[in-house]
Amino acid sequence: MSSKLVGVGVGPGDPELVTVKGVNALREADVVVVPVMDSGERGRAEATVLHYVPEEKVVRVVFALNERSDRARREAAWDAAGERVAELLRRHASVAFATIGDPNVYSTFTYLAQTVAELVPGTVVETVPGITAMQDLAARSGAVLTEGTEPLTLVPVTAGAAVLKDALAGPGTVVAYKFGRQAHEVAEALRETGRLADAVWGSALGLPEESVRPAADLDETPLPYLSTLIAPAPREGGRGGKL
Repeated sequence: MSSKLVGVGVGPGDPELVTVKGVNALREADVVVVPVMDSGERGRAEATVLHYVPEEKVVRVVFALNERSDRARREAAWDAAGERVAELLRRHASVAFATIGDPNVYSTFTYLAQTVAELVPGTVVETVPGITAMQDLAARSGAVLTEGTEPLTLVPVTAGAAVLKDALAGPGTVVAYKFGRQAHEVAEALRETGRLADAVWGSALGLPEESVRPAADLDETPLPYLSTLIAPAPREGGRGGKL
């Protein structure tokens, strides 16, 4: 019988935002893999998972989560992590991989699944969707993500501030992920495109150190890497104006 690898989205950090299906998938798996950085510090996914499964069921696997410049080092880490998970799949019928947010939205799970599929042919890969940071920030800040016919653009600022500026020049809501290290550039892009006044940002959502603030407060102070920004679409015409 083929083994099964399940990518489980565990949300942005608040353990109450893991779906019932996600909790069931974590509990039904033989082992639950959580990604950690080289430093070995407990990550957000692991902290969330431990609310629902015993620690002895959790396996920590090192990923180069913060590696952007050294492609060889990053891919070597993916290969090593893939081999570790492949080893688990050879011994267990079901392995869950917990990822913050959603496993199909900028997730390490994508690369892991590709690697494992080559190492353990026949492995069944499934995903369980998770609540994303933009949904959580919208709920906590009161920002409406979309109305009527508005588009929604999600931009990882690791792609560069120019990509964000192009998106802000459009008509819809723009969400920026991973912008903490470029907070100053993001603030400038918001000002230049006239989108600063209604924008909000947040970090550590659902955690004790949570911060949800107006984007107008952004300055040159570095923010946590996993900060999220919402710049709502310009809205005129009152209720239902975008229908």
